[in-house]
Amino acid sequence: MLVFIDESGIHKASGYSVFAFVYIVMKDYAQFERDFLRIEKDLNIRAFHWKSTTWAVREKFFERLLQLDFEVKVGIVENPIHPEREFERLLLHMLVESKIQAVYIDGEKPKQHAKRIKKVLRDRGLSVKKLRMIRDEQSAGIRAADAMAGLTRAYFDGKINQRVERWYNRFRKRKMMSVFQ
Repeated sequence: MLVFIDESGIHKASGYSVFAFVYIVMKDYAQFERDFLRIEKDLNIRAFHWKSTTWAVREKFFERLLQLDFEVKVGIVENPIHPEREFERLLLHMLVESKIQAVYIDGEKPKQHAKRIKKVLRDRGLSVKKLRMIRDEQSAGIRAADAMAGLTRAYFDGKINQRVERWYNRFRKRKMMSVFQ
């Protein structure tokens, strides 16, 4: 089992916004990656990224993403917060699976933050060798986490539009998404 983690909304230091911590779990990553890359190729996108994708492409992407086999857990916290502390707190509450082969986290983190994440993993009985900090271009799992983080943050950010609400509810109805607040 592989775990992919991304977060959205940490760029807003004040005012109302939401920090969405997304944790994606999948059992057959090789199949997931093949299917995910096929979606990107069919939609003629190099690498899906929520922030730089139009709604027309997002909707086609989400329609196909719903067919893939994965589970999503989402942690929601309202800003202003201390993102590193919330990241650790949410990770502790959400990391409950056994037989985790590796944990992939989107982006480069400061060394101090990476050390604290490793401590959280050790406290859960996971080898810190299983932790990888990677860029979204490197992993279909991270790009899927980015898509879910962007959608979830948009849903909880107080600026819901019909498209966001419809897609968020479709993922929830498929029982692929668990939300923790």
